Amino acid sequence: MQNLKKFSLTVLIVGYLLAGANHFYNPASYYHIIPKYLPWPVLLNTLSGIFEILLASLMISPKTRNIAAIGIVLMLIAFLPVHIQMVIDAPFMLGGKWVVTPFIAWLRLVVFQPLLILWAWWHRK
Repeated sequence: MQNLKKFSLTVLIVGYLLAGANHFYNPASYYHIIPKYLPWPVLLNTLSGIFEILLASLMISPKTRNIAAIGIVLMLIAFLPVHIQMVIDAPFMLGGKWVVTPFIAWLRLVVFQPLLILWAWWHRK
């Protein structure tokens, strides 16, 4: 179990580092999925990328892991409006490369988002 948790933590950290970097590498794909009622999509995208990178970095140290895991959980909860908007807007093209079907949008909202929350919560201590 110890090795599984270490591997899981490594994947989580690398995943959030890459996801955060992608906010800067491919920002246009994020602007399009931010709900229109939220102001400043460029700023929101930038902050999302910064927080994903920051929280992933804080997950590395056992001293900051608890607060970082709670931060990731709160961040994922804050991202729920984006996933709800994706359900509303589906089907659509994401980043000009992938089609987000209604099935995929619902899967992200009701399966993947809760699993990501639980995954971060598992690593809080």
